[in-house]
Amino acid sequence: MSAGDEELAKDLGPLAALTIGVGTMIGAGIFVLPGTAIEQAGVFAIVSFVLGGAIALLTAFSASELGTAMPRSGGAYFYVNRALGPLFGSIAGWANWLGLAFASAFYMVGFGQYIVAIVGETVRIAAFGVTLTFPLSVTAVALVGGAFFVFVNYVGAKETGKLQNVIVIILVAILTVFTVVGALRADPANLPPRAGFGPTLTTTGIIFVSYLGFVQITSVAEEIKDPGRNLPRAIIGSVVLVTGIYALVLITMAAAVEQGFIAEQQTLGNIAVVEVARLILGPAGAVAMLAGGLLATASSANASILASSRINFAMGRDEILSPEINRVHPRYGTPYRAIAITGALILAFILFGEVNQLASLGSFLHLVIYGLLNIALLVMREADVEEYEPDYTVPLYPVVPILGTILSFALIAYINPTVRLLGAGLIVAAVVWYFGYARSRTTAEGVLSEYVMAREDTLPDPVVSAATSVQPDGGDYRVMVPLANPETETDLITLASMIAKRRGGTVDAMHVITVPDQTSLQYAKDHLDEFEEDYHAVLDDARRDAETYGVDVETHTVISHRGYAEIFDAARTHEADLVVMGWDPAEHGGSGRLESRGAELGADLPCDFLALRNRGFDPEHVLLPTAGGPESDLSAELASILREEYDAEVTLLHVSDDEDTGVAFLDDWATDHGLSDVNLRVETGDTKTAIQRAADDCSMVILGATERGLISRIVDSSDVMEVVDEVGCSVVLAERPTERSLRQRLFG
Repeated sequence: MSAGDEELAKDLGPLAALTIGVGTMIGAGIFVLPGTAIEQAGVFAIVSFVLGGAIALLTAFSASELGTAMPRSGGAYFYVNRALGPLFGSIAGWANWLGLAFASAFYMVGFGQYIVAIVGETVRIAAFGVTLTFPLSVTAVALVGGAFFVFVNYVGAKETGKLQNVIVIILVAILTVFTVVGALRADPANLPPRAGFGPTLTTTGIIFVSYLGFVQITSVAEEIKDPGRNLPRAIIGSVVLVTGIYALVLITMAAAVEQGFIAEQQTLGNIAVVEVARLILGPAGAVAMLAGGLLATASSANASILASSRINFAMGRDEILSPEINRVHPRYGTPYRAIAITGALILAFILFGEVNQLASLGSFLHLVIYGLLNIALLVMREADVEEYEPDYTVPLYPVVPILGTILSFALIAYINPTVRLLGAGLIVAAVVWYFGYARSRTTAEGVLSEYVMAREDTLPDPVVSAATSVQPDGGDYRVMVPLANPETETDLITLASMIAKRRGGTVDAMHVITVPDQTSLQYAKDHLDEFEEDYHAVLDDARRDAETYGVDVETHTVISHRGYAEIFDAARTHEADLVVMGWDPAEHGGSGRLESRGAELGADLPCDFLALRNRGFDPEHVLLPTAGGPESDLSAELASILREEYDAEVTLLHVSDDEDTGVAFLDDWATDHGLSDVNLRVETGDTKTAIQRAADDCSMVILGATERGLISRIVDSSDVMEVVDEVGCSVVLAERPTERSLRQRLFG
């Protein structure tokens, strides 16, 4: 079944998209923070929420334009990294990740407050005539709740879109009833005194956590009908609607009860919004508000933990974090390492953080992100990037993004000094991380750096020097090509050169000449013509073919007794990042993997490998079967390069027992790997048969190496090998080094 035929990816209309936007924001903030806001800012608490909404709205305009131009997983991190480069990408990525962790901790503390408000500070359990009494604290409940939601994400359970819609409707209904009934008894005389300018802005810094998440709507841009129009409506409309709801709730709280009531409840440690609901709606109102608070805090925490794994994935893909953090659980199919690390951070923040401090840290880090996001828009516009073609453009450009930048950064100055110090320390740590770890690994430059370096002769020297000093230095990306057969040399060099060109790297063409064990290598070196006539011709051709792509090329001849096995040692010696080689399954490696069976048990691959079973190099229509995993990640990278170089038509195939589950997996996987606009095909039944059937219409198949264990493959040949043997087109086998225990190597 082709997902494109059923158009499942375009089923979100404007109302559904708006609901997603509202659902990302209406959460714990409005159920936990209004009491604090009114206590600190008085009647100007309303101004704090409106000002927070205005800053969010300015960023929403910029996010809308960037989202229609670059719908990619990672959201704000991706936009900042693409526009400003990996230094600022590191800052945005860490700020987004830790900001969500602080926000999740805040949500869970709010969750604990609501549970304690419902249950009380002690729990009594009676059984067999014995009554046991346990103390119940907000922190303990928050820790248990946080651990539960981390576990839920670890094993892969998540709320469905329908459930999220129901939660949003319930929350809006509760707040609407609260506002309408409260307005009937509102008295302007009840409004508390207004605070000064400083306290109002300080309060805005605390409550800004209530506006987090609207940028995440951009991650579903490909699922929205007419995204050029409806995506901006969803992002901007959700911010406007939520700001209005927040303002009305604050007015009701401030005017419906006598002055001093909210301050008294805060002093007593009660949840102010619940106590106001109890006063104006009775016990039923308090119960409804408690239920809403539980839903809001739980939903917000779960959504934040889920979003964090997307950010980890995007950072790992760009080598700002180790890709190992994105390792997918073999059973649950989740990025379990990223979730576990995030979960540990959340639990630590709950244990050592105070509720206002957690909210302020979440706000601080997201204000940094939103400021950078507005700058990213300015850079993309002013650099006039050729492929930057947004369907929606920011009104009043450049006033809106400039104002969004200034206000986002300016509000930071009014956040609690201790929080500012902690937040600044985290930003400095992200910079140190970039120079100490990421800079030597990542290779992609930002648009800003490219813009400056293209004009280095006309721009001031300090500007050029600054851009040069922070450029990524991922080293010389080296693509090794072992050559033996002149008939396949051109296609292998073409594939290797194309990848090296995209990575700004070098092609290392290696000719392996195998001599008998009885012959000394020194003799073979002195008499190469006896073992292979015109042995240098294949390397001469390789150099000529590679240079047509404008890439640097190195050539060398290796004389060995071992032939195929020498390739792996040479890759280690020359520190290759990728090996592109010809592949004869009858001669090379174990069944379904590239290493020999003995080598497979003893060591990991030295680098990424692409092995071409050549039946004519034709990337016009590429089939990429995937079930997830590191090999599929490598396959996706190759497919993206083939699209860029040859305008290849790519079809993703996933075989699943359940069609709906398969469509959901493939759609998420495609989005995460930057392939959201390719053909999607989901089939049920036998994997081998499905691949063979799909390959009939393709000119090239990219397969990931099998993850089955060695013993299983000895007993029964792998599907990979049967596909390679039976399809009529060229096949590329992709294999990425992975850490596997001896048990995994044997049994899978």
